[in-house]
Amino acid sequence: MDDANPRRALVTGASAGIGEAFARQLASCGYRLVLTARRADRLQVLAEELSQRHHVDVQVIALDLADPEAPAQLLAELARRNLCIDMLVNNAGYGVPGHFDAVPWSTHAQFLQVMVTAPTELAHRLLPAMRARGYGYIINVASLAGLMPGTAGQSLYAAAKAYLIKFSQSLSLENLPAGVHVTAVCPGLTHSEFHDVTGSRSLVSRLPRWLWMDADTVVRQSLAAVGHGDAVYVNGWVNHMIKIAFKILPDRMALRMVGRRSADFRIQGTATHP
Repeated sequence: MDDANPRRALVTGASAGIGEAFARQLASCGYRLVLTARRADRLQVLAEELSQRHHVDVQVIALDLADPEAPAQLLAELARRNLCIDMLVNNAGYGVPGHFDAVPWSTHAQFLQVMVTAPTELAHRLLPAMRARGYGYIINVASLAGLMPGTAGQSLYAAAKAYLIKFSQSLSLENLPAGVHVTAVCPGLTHSEFHDVTGSRSLVSRLPRWLWMDADTVVRQSLAAVGHGDAVYVNGWVNHMIKIAFKILPDRMALRMVGRRSADFRIQGTATHP
């Protein structure tokens, strides 16, 4: 990176977990940052810490991506502050436990807005400037779940992540010739607040330790993958082997296997947008 012209990254869902790890590692690489999430207080604390530690400009724009107007408002605020975005990290996300018909539609609609519509709209709004400059990165934080059969108890999660994977593949093919790299990263079980929000912490804590990764490792691998131009990257050798296994298994057998094990990490209650 050219130190005389430092790049700026926009990280959504930056207040905790993988999003916070992206913010920390990008700041350590000299990136200026725009951090967005709902929790303004946590964002501000993180921004002040990173700014002091790494001597980079870190700005906070607190908003709720569940609001359909939020992406346009975010871009308007970037324009008002005259901030150019060179890297978009679409990380904001959560899960909605419970059977599909037992969860209110308003909850599903918010989920789809955050997980599908908002990252798509942000990419659409930021891509033209990246292409015009001949430089840019888009990282869509998907999941190993998007490469496996869907499970009972979180009906839309795997579907949303599968969408991000396919969307990233198409964007990569379209924009690589223009100098814009697009990558969907697919971590598996990662130590973060995700399972606390969904109320499944007690369940997933019973799973073997070798299935888990830490957020810092996930982010380090993800930044390397987008730098290499990978359209889809599965984090960790364990998750890579799981992906291969489910690709080889007949669909009926794979679905039956996931169905038997889904109770190990899915609960039947409900959750709201965190």
